[in-house]
Amino acid sequence: MTVVIGTAGHIDHGKTSLLRALTGIDADRLPEERRRGMTIDVGYAHLELPDGSLFDFVDVPGHDRLVGNMLVGAGEVDAALLVVAVDDGPRAQTLEHLELLDALGLREGIAVVTKIDLVDEARVVEVVEAVRRLLARTTLAGSPVLAVSSSRGDGLDELRAALVALRDRKLGQTGTPDDAATGEPVRLAIDRVFSVKGRGVVVTGSLRGGRLARGASLRLEPAGRTARARELQVHGAPVDAVTGGGRVALNLAGVEAADVARGQVLTDDPTVRSTDRLTAILKRPAGLDTRESAPRWPPPAGAILRLHLGTDAVEATPGRGRSDAVDLPAGRRVATLRLVRPIAAAVGDPFVLRVPSPAATAAGGIVIDVAPPIGVSRRRATPEALDALATAWLAGDAAAVLAARVRLHGLVPRADGDAAPPWGRLVGGWILAEEEAATLDAEAIRLVDAHHEAEPLAAGMPLAGLRRALARSLRRRVTTDERTAGAVADGLVDALVAAGRLARSGDVVRDPGRSSGTLPRDVLGAMDRLEAALAVVAPPPFGEAARVARCPAEGVRALEASGRIVRVEPDLAWAGSTYRELEALAVRLADPGPLTPAGLRDATGTSRKYVMALLEDLDRRGVLRRTPAGHVRGPRAPR
Repeated sequence: MTVVIGTAGHIDHGKTSLLRALTGIDADRLPEERRRGMTIDVGYAHLELPDGSLFDFVDVPGHDRLVGNMLVGAGEVDAALLVVAVDDGPRAQTLEHLELLDALGLREGIAVVTKIDLVDEARVVEVVEAVRRLLARTTLAGSPVLAVSSSRGDGLDELRAALVALRDRKLGQTGTPDDAATGEPVRLAIDRVFSVKGRGVVVTGSLRGGRLARGASLRLEPAGRTARARELQVHGAPVDAVTGGGRVALNLAGVEAADVARGQVLTDDPTVRSTDRLTAILKRPAGLDTRESAPRWPPPAGAILRLHLGTDAVEATPGRGRSDAVDLPAGRRVATLRLVRPIAAAVGDPFVLRVPSPAATAAGGIVIDVAPPIGVSRRRATPEALDALATAWLAGDAAAVLAARVRLHGLVPRADGDAAPPWGRLVGGWILAEEEAATLDAEAIRLVDAHHEAEPLAAGMPLAGLRRALARSLRRRVTTDERTAGAVADGLVDALVAAGRLARSGDVVRDPGRSSGTLPRDVLGAMDRLEAALAVVAPPPFGEAARVARCPAEGVRALEASGRIVRVEPDLAWAGSTYRELEALAVRLADPGPLTPAGLRDATGTSRKYVMALLEDLDRRGVLRRTPAGHVRGPRAPR
């Protein structure tokens, strides 16, 4: 396991010098940094101890005008290395950086009092105690405080031992060695992007999750593009795979340099998604910064803030709605944040909210929802629902979190092993709120009954029509996409049939109390004859076929309503089974390239009359789409 450690502390307190003494690497990589003697952008170093312990260090700027760059480094670290110069003691950026680490919820760290060769022992003791008191007010309370001289080497052995102890604590928290986590999804927040002549785009970042192998395909969020890891490097050397985290450089294929930027995320984790809205638990700042310009708590609705998450930063505004903010105990608040552009985020991500001017920390936070309800489904986002989700999250109760999410959203994906909460129902791979499920059950039965009233001679309601109606109703009630809504509608109908509340015959759904053969026997026979006459690729004119089969109007209506015949023109129809075979053939022929009328004519052995009518009907239904070169697959083409 590689532990990623970020430095923190006031400008010129010796962060970079300490890393140089510890690792032998100068993390000031920019000429301007060397000229000015200060860290401007994020720098990197690494250390391997004799026992095999691996540490990656992220060196961040200490200047107050560069806090944004500091947060780029601090956003993706496992632990902090707080550096305080003994001659200065804790200063403004010491307090600000420590407040930011507390806002991010960082609980592992080491504090180092540097430059001890410049003062007497009494001053060292005084500053060590001052630093320990500061830590006690933050999430880093109890972290070791060491005294070091980077120039003489005093205390470096003790620092190395403290690093090993920190590594052991982190390993104890993850619970298993590196290879046990190889099945977990990976995530890398990009902090550097550059191009190498002849190689293309290279990005760097701190790897999270399981095993990343050379050649792996990853999503680039929030862009939504796919990129391939053509080559991996760790500490400047090529590797076939990386497991256990740490600093990684990736040479990417499939994207251009203009497509990639600091703040984006490379991942194969389905829970990481692009979003411009977040629901989060906000935490009051630790209050270490004693300047008079401390921001208001809680952050007011409509305030213009800066959200720092991972390596990204974006303008954010707390919502103004009644359910956009709910106060919690212990100086916390659950709030909905609106972002000026999408970012990549997942539930559980920590972040910091900053006031841009005068610059100060407004809040720390953790994401508990990356897709807050919108539109009509927003009615579910009551203060009580938000409070239940936040309370369950803070308690670490996974079952209560799932129940609260079902209550808030109405429809949530089901993970393996998830059981439905009391107010939820399992529908395929989803959990649907019971009140929504009951409403849709009643609507399905009402629609089938209404169809029986309107078409008393029909065998029932076409399944496709019932599915579309239920999916539309579901999308008016919860936030979901068309495909998911259709799958949930199918699951609800199947459950109603299994429970005996509806009956299904082929592609027709009916009231189980009605017979599927309500028409007279001679009409049913005529319907069978007409269907058989139309079960050819070149059927006779529809009027003539109905006359020869002696099929009355009520029989024709029943055949159409049940989907046993499909009329594409007033005098042209196919048997339902034949039409579906022709549809499948047309889609298959349109897959490799545009399908022309002549191509379909040759494949079916029919004439232009039938081919054009079929293509126009498939185009009208969205199964195919007409282009100047011919027909291609449409948005509703069956897969």
